[in-house]
Amino acid sequence: MYKPHILGKNGEDIAVEYLQQKGYKIIERNFYCKIGEIDIIALKDEYIVFIEVKTRSSNKYGVPSEAITKEKLKHLYRTAKYYLYIRNLQDEFVRFDVIEVYFQNSKYRVNHIPQII
Repeated sequence: MYKPHILGKNGEDIAVEYLQQKGYKIIERNFYCKIGEIDIIALKDEYIVFIEVKTRSSNKYGVPSEAITKEKLKHLYRTAKYYLYIRNLQDEFVRFDVIEVYFQNSKYRVNHIPQII
């Protein structure tokens, strides 16, 4: 694994820990299909929450959530739709969130942006 992958995995691990502390139940991590991938799928209250995690060590290229383009949102939505179909969960309430993880030195900060779609 090279540095960006390590940073991304560490960010996802922190996001999972953060979500669990907030009462989310993690259903799945890194769900892949040919349409796309979803970093974290969780349950919170009556919602299935599809979560995109963006991790950065600086804002040199903008804030993490700015990396989520319309195309990425389209893939996220289609992948979630497929996930719901194969799990027979089409009638459930869903939500799409972003978690930004900022690393600086050995410290980090989490910014949770609920309901991006």
